[in-house]
Amino acid sequence: TGAQDAAIGSYAMDVLKDVTVSTRPPPFDASAPRFPAPKLYDYDTIVSSVSASKALVEAVEDAFAQLAQGKVDVPMPMHIGIAETSGAGPGDCHVKGGYIEGAPTWTVKLACVSFYNNVAKGLPAGSGVFVVCDAATGGPKAVLHENRYLTDLRTGAAGAVAVKHLAIKGAKTVAFIGTGVIAEAMARATATVHGFEEAFAFSPSPKKSSRFCKKMSAELGYPYFACATAEDAVRNADVVFTQTPGGEWVLEEEWLKPHALVVASGSDQPTKNELPPTLLANAKYVTDITAQCSRVGELRSAIAAGTMTTDDVHAELGQIISGARGGRVGTELIVCDLTGTGAQDAAIGSYAMDVLKDVTVSTRPPPFDASAPRFPAPKLYDYDTIVSSVSASKALVEAVEDAFAQLAQGKV
Repeated sequence: TGAQDAAIGSYAMDVLKDVTVSTRPPPFDASAPRFPAPKLYDYDTIVSSVSASKALVEAVEDAFAQLAQGKVDVPMPMHIGIAETSGAGPGDCHVKGGYIEGAPTWTVKLACVSFYNNVAKGLPAGSGVFVVCDAATGGPKAVLHENRYLTDLRTGAAGAVAVKHLAIKGAKTVAFIGTGVIAEAMARATATVHGFEEAFAFSPSPKKSSRFCKKMSAELGYPYFACATAEDAVRNADVVFTQTPGGEWVLEEEWLKPHALVVASGSDQPTKNELPPTLLANAKYVTDITAQCSRVGELRSAIAAGTMTTDDVHAELGQIISGARGGRVGTELIVCDLTGTGAQDAAIGSYAMDVLKDVTVSTRPPPFDASAPRFPAPKLYDYDTIVSSVSASKALVEAVEDAFAQLAQGKV
């Protein structure tokens, strides 16, 4: 059970906490071949090497197309809730992954979110790692300590794909409801495939809206205007991106231009909902994965409200990309629901590995900057260190025994 995995993980970390890990690989032994330890790429190396680009958007676009053709193995996301206790949480871990047929690697991602007690410690509420594995051998190739940076990039790339295939021809104006890192990712990625001329943004925090607009105007070369209300932003826009915590509706249908494209990415859990269910019912509604959107996306709320069923979904985004279904045909209102897929993670995992393959990773941690606290890179324990340090013991048996007891009490 996962309870056993959690137990031995905690037990092993306790045993290994004072163990020094050698930075040198073990001597090669031809009589006992083994998988080399995966390479650990730290956050700074990833951020300085991988960025929004047309090539990345195309990689994610192809992943959606392959998904629609049944050539991507994507399990449903797994969720682990971290209950708040004196020494943990509250927080959530989302596990996604996938393999695109014919790709050299496959990817599993841990996205740790909503650890809001971190803020008081000067740390971000989210973090994460990608584990990229060799598709030929199954062995792990790399651990990417991306702290959601790659997740944000691939989310932005999906938004760019939606604009490429669903926005009205000649769309000139765009709105952002929510002005955090996802909004920045959407703006940067979309700029690689479409040329907007004006942008409008709204956040409940005027300071955040203003900062976002100044930053994106300078970076992307067209004006961004901070708006006093969400309505002001939306009424101006041919394309609307929504990327909020999803606690409440962020717009009304009557604010939208008749031909608008709404790209919603804030709903990725059953508790979230950004858009009125009637909006979905009245629009041409497109999903990234219908089965997933019906569980955690905007579609879930529309089904619960009785305004839609899965039969009312026009298409998945990959079906439109591959030509299996039509996309925009005129001036209709379109909603694209992006919940985030393992296909995107697999795509950016392979893309990042290709970009990073010739990059030298520093073994020294970056200098400490009190103004920008961060999570240290995870420690990578190699096979030999683990085998020589962790073994069968009464204490290990008791740890697993306790995990079963906690499982029976609903605490796992």
